[in-house]
Amino acid sequence: MQPTELLAFPAGTEDWAGWLEQRSRGSLADAESHVARLKTTSGVAVLQCWNDAAISIGNASAVTGLLSSVHPDPAIIDLAEAIEVEVRRFSSELMMDREVFDQLSALAPEDLDGPARRVLADALRSFRRAGVDRDEATRTELRILNERQTELSQAFGRNIRDGRRSIEVDPASLAGLPADFVADHPVDENGRVTITTEYPDVHPFLTFSTDPDARRAVANEYFNLAWPENEGVLADLLALRRDKAQLLGYPDWPAFDAEVKMIGSGPAIADFIDRIAADSETAGRRDLAILAERGARDGIEEIDQSNWRYCFEAVKREQYGVDAQAVRRYFDFGRVHQGLLDVTARLFGLTYVPVAAPTWHPDVTTYDVHLDGELLGRIHLDLHPRERKYNHAAQFDLVPGVRDRQLPEGVLVCNFPRGLMDHAEVVTLFHEFGHLMHHVLAGRHDWVRFSGVATEWDFVEAPSQMLEEWAWDARVLQMFATDAAGTPIPTELVDKMRAADEFGKGLLARTQMFYAAVSYRFHQEVPTDLTARLFELHRQYNLIAPIPGSHFHAGFGHLDGYTSAYYTYFWSLVIAKDLFSAFDPEDLFEPGQAARYRDLVLAAGGSADAAALVEEFLGRPYNTEAFTDWLAR
Repeated sequence: MQPTELLAFPAGTEDWAGWLEQRSRGSLADAESHVARLKTTSGVAVLQCWNDAAISIGNASAVTGLLSSVHPDPAIIDLAEAIEVEVRRFSSELMMDREVFDQLSALAPEDLDGPARRVLADALRSFRRAGVDRDEATRTELRILNERQTELSQAFGRNIRDGRRSIEVDPASLAGLPADFVADHPVDENGRVTITTEYPDVHPFLTFSTDPDARRAVANEYFNLAWPENEGVLADLLALRRDKAQLLGYPDWPAFDAEVKMIGSGPAIADFIDRIAADSETAGRRDLAILAERGARDGIEEIDQSNWRYCFEAVKREQYGVDAQAVRRYFDFGRVHQGLLDVTARLFGLTYVPVAAPTWHPDVTTYDVHLDGELLGRIHLDLHPRERKYNHAAQFDLVPGVRDRQLPEGVLVCNFPRGLMDHAEVVTLFHEFGHLMHHVLAGRHDWVRFSGVATEWDFVEAPSQMLEEWAWDARVLQMFATDAAGTPIPTELVDKMRAADEFGKGLLARTQMFYAAVSYRFHQEVPTDLTARLFELHRQYNLIAPIPGSHFHAGFGHLDGYTSAYYTYFWSLVIAKDLFSAFDPEDLFEPGQAARYRDLVLAAGGSADAAALVEEFLGRPYNTEAFTDWLAR
């Protein structure tokens, strides 16, 4: 039986609260009934009940997580957050339920097939990591910590989401900005121009404005997002995670968190960060010297967070012949949006069918996704900034796909301009869409544990990082990157863009290692003075100087989602470079290899360890050769 029913949202503003209640609290009630049934059954049916409960919990969790991040109505955001607390509480209590654990523990693995054994082993490990086998006093304390962790996580994210800042600048500071940016930022009645901390404002301003004082003022606002609100919240969250890990018998949070990741241990994270930092030291220093030389010509004494983008762009323009403003004219949002669909449809053998159906906002576009005539699922693209919306770029689950039960639905949430895009934004769009493809293509497993992006957390970025390569190929870009007259982006320009992109990778690698070090060290050390430790790590890893008085950590949202594992981006990049080495650079659409990758890596979801999936596709274990070659170029 092939499921065909997909979510139907309320039309306009009608009864979103009722719909959310039914979808989320209704799913939670279903989960409760499945758990009750699990406790009274035996044999393999116990595991089936466990799967049923996990499906219902996933349905409840996904919709609350999404709507609390994107819905325009504050009342619906508040309701979603309230129900999200209930879902997390239910999940935490479930993982402390000794009766459920005993029922699962009684199953004989030899009576199960391979996938069922994997589900069982994962479930039992999760129960133990939750503390189900601890004494009652410890379990009570863990329950309290779990409740508090939910509150702190929500507060941390809410402060970032609602902490949108703005600053008024002199119109003269728009000198150097693209004409469309200037047109979109008119002078107000007081003779000032407002620049916000949203991506479509801050990134172009820091890249193109020729006014160093205005750049610094905008950067100061951007790097103080959610401060001071999140200072105490983050301190409490770090301490709580440490306490929880130690209650469970681990020395610190990174040791607990890394146990279920490819990297395996907390100390291995530190080793990885320091190895990448060392490997990129020479290239990074060389890049910094080039930026410093260019900056000195404009009177810039030190390359810092307010001016590195400006100098970086100047070097690319003057030394590599790449003018980002000239490049932007080839990337109209509408053409990029359609081009992304055309490229991924051809690559993965998919068909996208537009759907005219209500969603939470008129900006959202919706498509049904088909493969070989079969409806795989549905995607929703919410790609422009607005008040109270999640202000980064991410893929959100909406429905986890389960074979013959429910079709997967996923949502891409980004904050791109409505007009011309920077090429870096195009790359980001391809990256995030890679997560969406992973979610939909891996939505046909019997066990929800394998559905979607269900691999180890430090592998999840690899498929998306690999898809970025298609946004750098001239023949691919020429499918949709045209100027207003319809002229495709020249191959020579793309070649120059690629050469310019090679510049700075050592510097940017060191910046990424700074982020990763903050993520790891904050959790491993739980410093009493977060700002002081931030600046120490900045000096140790980041070759770009910080802005005095800034508090980057307060707005670093990944400290919640990734916790101590932000190293993931570069760990995954190592694997992504190896995966891409299997494709023919002269024909990135070669159907045989693309189909193998789609089926063996993406569609497999979490049905096997990531290393095994990669080995099956490559025909060998993954290695660092492609990454090392790339870093050395």
